[in-house]
Amino acid sequence: MNIQVIEGPNLNLLGHREPEIYGKDTLEELHAWMQNQEYSRPCVFRFFQSNSEGALIDAIQQCVPWARGLVINPAAYTHTSYAIRDAIAAIGIPAVEVHLSDIHRREPFRAQSVIVPVCVGQVYGKGKESYREGVEILLAL
Repeated sequence: MNIQVIEGPNLNLLGHREPEIYGKDTLEELHAWMQNQEYSRPCVFRFFQSNSEGALIDAIQQCVPWARGLVINPAAYTHTSYAIRDAIAAIGIPAVEVHLSDIHRREPFRAQSVIVPVCVGQVYGKGKESYREGVEILLAL
């Protein structure tokens, strides 16, 4: 299954940014870990990260027709970006929202997602395992 992985603002700083919250792995290490996991079905991944909302929307739109699933960590855009939400809704590809940290045990504003209503699932608070579980949700469809 072809899966597009899209990550939002500041995830390029993984391994350096608040490792007590986000872990010590860099973004590149996270991607390598994902590719080396055993999944219930074979997967091919493409990865994209940007700090720019417009670039993230472009990447969502451009994953059609290649991707059959989308794993997205919108980061801070989780709580504010109706444009990203609309892009996910428009492409007609199942998406899973993932977060490394437990967004419900942090600042109150982080608990609200405008993205999750257009996703088939949400996984949070499990570190990099959130990504693996997100992939498995897509593979089970």
